[in-house]
Amino acid sequence: MEIAAGSAGRKPASGHASAWHVLTGLLDWFGEIAAYCGGLIRSAVRPPYEWRELLRQCDRIGSLSLPLVALAGAATGVVLSLETRESLIRFGAKTMLPAVIVFSILKESGPIITGLVVSGRVGAGIGAELGSMKVTEQIDAMEASGVDPLRYLVATRVLACILMLPLLTLAADFCGILLGWMANNLQEPISFRYFFQSGFKSVDFSDFLPETFKTAVYGLIIGTIACFEGMRTRGGTEGVGRSTTRSVVLASLFVILADVLLVRLILAIWD
Repeated sequence: MEIAAGSAGRKPASGHASAWHVLTGLLDWFGEIAAYCGGLIRSAVRPPYEWRELLRQCDRIGSLSLPLVALAGAATGVVLSLETRESLIRFGAKTMLPAVIVFSILKESGPIITGLVVSGRVGAGIGAELGSMKVTEQIDAMEASGVDPLRYLVATRVLACILMLPLLTLAADFCGILLGWMANNLQEPISFRYFFQSGFKSVDFSDFLPETFKTAVYGLIIGTIACFEGMRTRGGTEGVGRSTTRSVVLASLFVILADVLLVRLILAIWD
């Protein structure tokens, strides 16, 4: 009985130690990324500016993500059209279908789908690329030659993500609305002009601009986390795999959390 009581008494201590270890690890991570962001801002605002590298990263992040983002937006539009149509017919509100599709895509589906797709593709790419450069000591060689890695490698990628996310969101919105009309047109012929006018009849700039430009915050989150995880890679090729996984998981998680906060903020400001 004494042995059992002793072992039972040690389990809570182990649980408390594990919880404390997780908490301290989480605080250490936030502290490290805060210091990293401070150094990034100092490096980004000091000349010379890497305009050529910025344009190259905009091309890589924007043009290479466009097919996947457009496909995701198109699939979202088709699914919304098919599912919403049945629900609206059930409630006798079939004429509201264009407005429902347009509002759903512009206000939430397009931005969040774009953010998650880009966090998966771009987050993994940046994390793996910078992680490989870190473990092969290419970043150390850049520092030895007088090149600031934060300005050349990190700031350009983060800024490119910020600039490209709103544009990719527009592409996802367009493909979603277009394919939503096509899916509806296959079941019940309707002109695109009537669909467009009905859908956008009640849409204001306050419904469109904040939801589109909030994806710039998604770009900031994706670029910052992916670069941070890549730059702190340790442990060879296995460490590169871990950094890539963490980049995607953390970027997607923080994009979802940011979406919740930004939606509440937008409603408080514009409504």
